[in-house]
Amino acid sequence: MRRLIVLFKAVGAKLLPSEQLANLITPSPSTYIYPHTHIVQDKLRQNRSEVEMVRAIGPLLLLAHVLVFVVSIAAAAAPVRRPRCDAGDRAALLAVKAAFNNASYFQSWTPDIACCHWYGVDCGGDDYDYDPTDGDRVLSLAIIRDDNVTGGIPGDAIARLTRLQELMFFKVPGVTGPIPAALATLTALRELTISRTALSGSIPSFIGDKFTALQSLDLSFNSLTGAIPASLAKPPKLISIDLSRNQLTGSIPRLLLSKAGQQAFLTLSHNNLSGRIPAAFGAVNFVQIDLSRNQLTGDASMLFGSGKKELGSVYLSRNALSFDMSELRLPERLSFLDVSHNAIRGGIPAQVANLSNLQLLNVSYNRMCGEVPTGGNMARFDAYCFQHNKCLCGAPLAACH
Repeated sequence: MRRLIVLFKAVGAKLLPSEQLANLITPSPSTYIYPHTHIVQDKLRQNRSEVEMVRAIGPLLLLAHVLVFVVSIAAAAAPVRRPRCDAGDRAALLAVKAAFNNASYFQSWTPDIACCHWYGVDCGGDDYDYDPTDGDRVLSLAIIRDDNVTGGIPGDAIARLTRLQELMFFKVPGVTGPIPAALATLTALRELTISRTALSGSIPSFIGDKFTALQSLDLSFNSLTGAIPASLAKPPKLISIDLSRNQLTGSIPRLLLSKAGQQAFLTLSHNNLSGRIPAAFGAVNFVQIDLSRNQLTGDASMLFGSGKKELGSVYLSRNALSFDMSELRLPERLSFLDVSHNAIRGGIPAQVANLSNLQLLNVSYNRMCGEVPTGGNMARFDAYCFQHNKCLCGAPLAACH
């Protein structure tokens, strides 16, 4: 059998009919011209035995080859199971389509296409907590970048998608009205995005009270009013909040993102928030925090410190913050720091020159004094970054005296 294997390799691993194999194995008479006749005879007898064996198993090998070929063809031709979509979810989606007056965005939502393959609909994949026992349930609904989708969010219809983990309305400026109370039943939601719409009203407290699986909340670029509900501090897995570009008022909830763990992202810029930055933020592991363009007062030093290993971006500009910057210990990974247009005093920490990742530094329009640090990559920052302070000096500003 070892010789058979060698022969198969020699002919490119092709299975040949038994007669051809026998011819390959059978020696020609001229092969044996040695004087040791008994050795030659033994060799001939051995080869004849191998020929008989090949003739016996040749048809079986050929049959095995055919079977392997047939099985491989059948496997390739077998239809891949594609999700068909739960009937209840299908009806709910059609109600969403009708609520938006059958806008062109929903042109793929037709009977000849399984609803799990409708544009903006997803029934599974690596991005979701898929449970096979749920069947083909809708896990994600995204309505994005369409000016023809108009009207209020059809909360009653969307609420029937009880396994929904992601809901997104993004860049649909025709979507108006408040966040519907009916959405409170979507307790499996992990991501809620309603951004760049004409959404109005307040942020409902049920987002924090009911959405216990929520990880990301984005309600940016709308016309939301009122205060940030304290309940947004409750979801244990929530790590990212973006409420920027609204008309929110009141203070920042004290424990917001206090459960975020190793990474937290908070964007509250371009609102009318007032009061102080919560002292509890000193214990939050922010990667990015943007509180710019509000009416915040008091201290912000708790956001900094050598223990902030992940902190990369801090935007605090255009508030009324007041603290001594010279006492700060800046995190090594800091890449973007904008504290302009405040009432910050003290000097720029010399350590800033050692921040190799720093790409943006703006301390202009404050009450700072002292010499601008040099070295490192400080040369990339021009006078604009330091202007309109009480008595900052040194390049790129005027020389110190």
